[in-house]
Amino acid sequence: MGVARLRELLPDYAKDLRLNLGSVTSQSQLNNQQLWGTVLTSAIASRGATTLTELEAEALEHLSPEAAKAARTAAALMAMNNVYYRTLHLLEDKEYSRMRAGLRMNAIANPGVDKVDFELWSLAASAVNGCGMCLTAHEHELRGRGVSREVIQDAIRVASVVHAVAVTIESHEQVPATA
Repeated sequence: MGVARLRELLPDYAKDLRLNLGSVTSQSQLNNQQLWGTVLTSAIASRGATTLTELEAEALEHLSPEAAKAARTAAALMAMNNVYYRTLHLLEDKEYSRMRAGLRMNAIANPGVDKVDFELWSLAASAVNGCGMCLTAHEHELRGRGVSREVIQDAIRVASVVHAVAVTIESHEQVPATA
């Protein structure tokens, strides 16, 4: 179940991912809640059914119900915010950036867990979703709260590996490699 099962499902051509998944979930500067919240948020953001099923089950063994809800909330809000703010960044007409977003985001102010944890999870989802504007905002918030670059890097590493695992497993399940 969980990490072990995903490592089994990864094809031989993704041996590095197999090793990376094991290391990012066992050797981290993130505390247990931060790590497994990052894993869960990243799995949701990565949109891979098998990966999410496996990692969610394992994450729930490590997270309180409140932390699991907050991780899901971070993924949900970043799914919205990352599209919105990435689009604002890409549009040539910068007037859109000065307009009120008009999007409800109350959970960001009161996520139900430590603000640093929620910011790490939002950073991870933003990394998976590719929103530079959001990445910068979350990184600045974390650094302003005294979080080290190494901890931030660990959250990004977790997100990148979980995303790569999801992409690889889902694509391999759809079209198994013949060579």
